[in-house]
Amino acid sequence: MNFLLTAAGLRNGTQRDALRDMLGKPFGSANVVYVPTASLAEPGDHGWFVDDLNRLRGLGWREFDVLELNGLPRQLVLDRLLHADAIYVGGGNHYHLARSITGNGLADGFLEALESRVYVGFSAGSMIFSRHLTAHSADVIGDTADLHVLGATTVEPPFGLFDWYLKPHLYSPDFPERDDVWADRIAARADFPLYFIDDETAVRVRDGKVDVVSEGRWQLHP
Repeated sequence: MNFLLTAAGLRNGTQRDALRDMLGKPFGSANVVYVPTASLAEPGDHGWFVDDLNRLRGLGWREFDVLELNGLPRQLVLDRLLHADAIYVGGGNHYHLARSITGNGLADGFLEALESRVYVGFSAGSMIFSRHLTAHSADVIGDTADLHVLGATTVEPPFGLFDWYLKPHLYSPDFPERDDVWADRIAARADFPLYFIDDETAVRVRDGKVDVVSEGRWQLHP
């Protein structure tokens, strides 16, 4: 399985080159499917979503599909995932995204699709693979409000592939509280490893081996 887990999408050449290398072919010879599910649980202006959609589409894919995980027959969703070379899962509320995958019985089929495809995550889309995606981690990190807005108090990790947790948007002007003090405070409470990444960084996982590709800044605790 191959993952490129970003904070804010493919923002720089290093990230795009990493994806092209993982695909093993030019974007113009590949199909991508964009999953916007997490964004639908976010209120307010969605200009950030439109910008990300346009940025990704601008890479010149052979086919650019958009797939919502809720409301469609399970097999139709899985067939669309299988048709893509790259599965790109966008940002928003990661708890809504996780609950959409588990609630629609998509986890096993999703993992099957990922056996031979590249997964790209943007923010929420990068956060759903940790076994620590639980109500406990929500309390540790301080985003229980994102869970409670869904009328939920618990969440089940849909995949549980990674022993570490990823928290995006370090030093982002859109999240001015996410500085070193914020990261240190969370890390001091956490009983699991944490990657904090800025918007120019991605955590890359290739066949179980983890590294970081970045034109920015990131931290790993402990």
